[in-house]
Amino acid sequence: MMTLQDPEIEPFSKFIEALDPWLEQVVLVGGWAHRLYRLDSRARKLEYLPLTTFDGDVAVPTKLKVEESNVRKRLLEAGFKEEFVGEDQPPATHYHYGEGGGFYVEFRAPLVGSEYDRGGRRKATKEVGGVSSQLLRYIEILMVSPWKIELGDENGYPFTPARKIQIANPTSFLVQKILIHRERDYQDRAKDLLYMHDTIEVFSEHLGELREIFTKDVLPTLPARRTGELKGAADGLFGKVDDTVREAVLMAAGRKLTAERLAETSRAGLREILGY
Repeated sequence: MMTLQDPEIEPFSKFIEALDPWLEQVVLVGGWAHRLYRLDSRARKLEYLPLTTFDGDVAVPTKLKVEESNVRKRLLEAGFKEEFVGEDQPPATHYHYGEGGGFYVEFRAPLVGSEYDRGGRRKATKEVGGVSSQLLRYIEILMVSPWKIELGDENGYPFTPARKIQIANPTSFLVQKILIHRERDYQDRAKDLLYMHDTIEVFSEHLGELREIFTKDVLPTLPARRTGELKGAADGLFGKVDDTVREAVLMAAGRKLTAERLAETSRAGLREILGY
């Protein structure tokens, strides 16, 4: 169980409080979703801790319901500070909490249609709820059939009453990692392989349920050409021990994990979940 001694609990909790009016519309994705999988009743109790992450990635729809306030205003009122990244308009924005704090928040929205508008400008960002959200492919996959996690005093989060948040279901998490793999840099590809391995281990006793999510919920949302990419994923990513797999193992510091074990577990798990 994570406790309040964890330095990231306070800023993460402030972030969830700021998002309270929209918790039923947004989905936590990325490293924090993976971390919170451990709180699900289907999760195995593992000896090693989940991977840590400083950023809170949030998938948002292209429109949020109107409230008296907006997301940006509530984040600033909660003590977050804006950092503008890049030259897109509106600029991509990170929301940092505390002086010199490591925790920050990024918002992601689905990129629909062409990557460029009629004027030839790249559609990189969009304002949603007052915040600049990055437009990315495959974000919609992470918003399919999200799981709900309750955060409260009993599992180390300072919420009274407890807050229910939505996180990307593990199947969507894995599928999105596969589809973006080629676009990632070397370090991120290796970390993603470790995320995938650990997700499969956490839910190794419920892979049949993850496969049902794939066939009923995720697969119908995918274009045929993306389905083709998934068919070769288990062997393509984990069929042999290569440098990316070895780098992933190095990131699993303090664990008795070999490259062969990571590849074997991940390959078998993906085949079970995807059916090929």
